Amino acid sequence: MTRRIVLLMIDRPADWEYGPLVGAAHAWFGIDVVSASIDAAPLTTMGGLSLQPQRRLQELAADDADLWVVPGSPLWDEAPAPAPIVHALRERAARGGAIAGICGGTRALAAAGLLNARAHTSNEPAYLDAVPGYSGQAHYREQACVSADGIVTAPGTSPVSFAEACLLRVLPEQAEGIAQMRAMFAREFA
Repeated sequence: MTRRIVLLMIDRPADWEYGPLVGAAHAWFGIDVVSASIDAAPLTTMGGLSLQPQRRLQELAADDADLWVVPGSPLWDEAPAPAPIVHALRERAARGGAIAGICGGTRALAAAGLLNARAHTSNEPAYLDAVPGYSGQAHYREQACVSADGIVTAPGTSPVSFAEACLLRVLPEQAEGIAQMRAMFAREFA
């Protein structure tokens, strides 16, 4: 059975936040990676690359894929999370589907109410406070990545820890290979 990760994006996604995850997932672990957005219109990444989402949000079933990933984008900071994305995240979580958010993507998870009662992290403790409906301050953890109750969160400074936690959600039986991937990336800082 092919495992699948869906990247649920808005315009100007942060290339470095999902890059280690999708590169390792597809090339090293054989996971199918699919990009999606509200309307599948072309996006421009923060790095200036053109990205053509493969699916529209309405084409995704709440239980489609092993993991939905919401990358950061400066647009998460400039406006409330779009209602269709918030609704889709709530529906997926209600069905027990795993979801991950990094950097600004954690604001979408907070808007959906997914961080109010579970351990999580983000860019800094106050980063989520302006999100309407967010009341999870007591569950905030100052960590590189947090995986709790089917939800993975990370600040934008932790793309490798985020990739590791996401891959472990999708392929827990590949823990040794995932640890090797992390060690490979960590060599840069040794």
